[in-house]
Amino acid sequence: MTIQLKFFKIFHLLLFILLINFANAFQQSSEITAVKVYLDGAEINRESTFQLNSGKSEITFIGLSPQIEESSIQISGLKDASILSINYGINYLSKQKPSDSISTLQTELKTLEDKIQYQYDLISGYNEELSLIQSNKHLGNETTVVSLEKLKTFASYYRTRITELKVAINKSNSEIEHYEELQTDIKKQLAEFNVEERVQTGEIKLKLNSDVATTLDLKIKYNIKNAGWFPIYDLKAEKINSPINLEYKAHVFQNSGCDWKDVDLVLSTSDPNTNNEKPTVNPKYLNFISAYSNYQSQRATRSYNYKYNPLVKTVTGVVTSANDGLPIPGVNIIEKGTSNGVATDFDGKYALKTNNGQALQYSYVGFKSEELPIHSSIMNVVLDEDNERLEEVVVVGYGTNTTEALAGKVAGVHTSNSNIRIRGNSTLSGNENALYVVDGEIYSQNRISRLNPDEVASINVLKDASATRLYGSRGSNGVVLITLKDGSEADKNELGVSVETGITNTNFKIDKKYNIPSDGDITVIEIDKFSVPATYNYFAAPVLNENVFLTAKIGNWEQYNLLPAEANVYFEGSYSGKTNINPSATTDSLTVSLGVDPNIVVKRTQLNDFKKTTFIGSNKVINKAFEIEIKNNKQAAIQLTVLDRIPKSQNKAIKIDDIETGSSVYDEDKGILKWKINLKSGNTDKVEHSYSVKFPKDKRVNL
Repeated sequence: MTIQLKFFKIFHLLLFILLINFANAFQQSSEITAVKVYLDGAEINRESTFQLNSGKSEITFIGLSPQIEESSIQISGLKDASILSINYGINYLSKQKPSDSISTLQTELKTLEDKIQYQYDLISGYNEELSLIQSNKHLGNETTVVSLEKLKTFASYYRTRITELKVAINKSNSEIEHYEELQTDIKKQLAEFNVEERVQTGEIKLKLNSDVATTLDLKIKYNIKNAGWFPIYDLKAEKINSPINLEYKAHVFQNSGCDWKDVDLVLSTSDPNTNNEKPTVNPKYLNFISAYSNYQSQRATRSYNYKYNPLVKTVTGVVTSANDGLPIPGVNIIEKGTSNGVATDFDGKYALKTNNGQALQYSYVGFKSEELPIHSSIMNVVLDEDNERLEEVVVVGYGTNTTEALAGKVAGVHTSNSNIRIRGNSTLSGNENALYVVDGEIYSQNRISRLNPDEVASINVLKDASATRLYGSRGSNGVVLITLKDGSEADKNELGVSVETGITNTNFKIDKKYNIPSDGDITVIEIDKFSVPATYNYFAAPVLNENVFLTAKIGNWEQYNLLPAEANVYFEGSYSGKTNINPSATTDSLTVSLGVDPNIVVKRTQLNDFKKTTFIGSNKVINKAFEIEIKNNKQAAIQLTVLDRIPKSQNKAIKIDDIETGSSVYDEDKGILKWKINLKSGNTDKVEHSYSVKFPKDKRVNL
């Protein structure tokens, strides 16, 4: 009896311990409250409130993304509790909750399956009845004679019922065909939503120790992949000589396995997946190598900053040589990881429909191969033999608005055309505008225009050496240092987006909450807009294309914190096409084509009265002369830039002589002719140029 009593006590003690341990191990839900979306990936912020018992506890946060980067998990809000361990794992038995739109489609798909099965069951019943009727169609027997009246009645029933059954079977087959068509459409839509068959979810298991029971408001932060955003721009010009409206939009996508519902959203230009390891330059030693070896010199990594754009389905472009700018025919272009590819035509042009690849590879004998993410529907590529390095882009801001409040308050400062000028400073690239620095941060023209003068605490002006010592060449036109009052509101643009420009990135904090489902589809968010001054000009290169293009040249475009992306161009309310914006380019301006103007006619003809071919000894001499005629059929005067070219020899046996460039500005190194023509309404003008080519008469030249 004593042994039984002891056993009974031990059993209850063990049961009590198990109950305590069970009580301190539980599953906990959490809610996504904020997301910072990077160009590739996202930072998820979750919150969870629960009662923590004293002692050791094990909390499992369930229903998380299966794509969490475990090393990025951070926990805060622990109060006096301490972390014993953090583990992240996958629960293959727990299903991801699909989005509402996907759930609706999947439910409809299941309903259609039930309807199809019902029609098949009806057909089966009809066929059974047909079989029964046909097997019992004999009337009477050898000794019994069926009356004529009974025979007529049976024949009528037989004919009528058989017809009804066959009509019913045909109707059911039609219903099945209709339902199957609907099924196909739904499956295509689910494929468009990038619905995957993965059902697992992620879980974070947190072991805590606390001396006292307490309520915790935990904040959980981690990074995921399968999410990101990419920019796209709309450039809109209403008429000539008016500013261009630039609308900056973000296309946000995610397929992390968890919907983002009513979350605070921040878009960052950072890319956490960039290799941040600085390069090490070691000595390079030269030695003889075999003529048959496949040695290739090391190539510097280029800083393109292009990101994959999942919306691009067809890519077109031109491949040219960096040496002479000429198109390269026969360049092989392959979608990385596939056999899908094309080659450029004689004019260096290509068009490729992409499958699911994320990059294109360009290769041609004698040129460095190139690989670029599929980032735009227009991808013009330059191939060369030499390593190139794009110089660092320096963002410089010039002020408007608030400028009037500054003028007269600070000695030596005055405004002109909504820009700040500081007397006594030199100019840089013909621009005399000052540099604005607000609380240590460089402000662009648009940001300074939105600054409230009442929030300014102090203003100081730096000139000459004091400005360039701190800000380099950016401060050569003077620097306006502005300090804001404490408690001033964050800078917001007219869309309600807070723009925070850091040292290495820009963050766009969206003012309203967003719902972004986990379906890989695109959510478009407008994050900024600018009114950009532009210089308009007409352009023609009739040696390649006799159309006349209206172009707009935008200066100081670096100040708008743009990323490399595609831009839709609109002029006078009509869509004009696409262009690419590349802030990594070293040019000081961006030229955008606004479309073709048929009211300006340009025609390039070869002069027939010019002596074309002669023979001098063992050489052949071909003389070329061209006339370009321009007619302005518009109601207003125009300024037109016309380009043509004189060929350049790449072989000492080919001589280019007797060059006549007429009234053009001639770039002898590149062989480019440029005319700037002012033409009144209804007027016509002509320009000419000529040259001769001498080469051995037994050779052929690609004239």
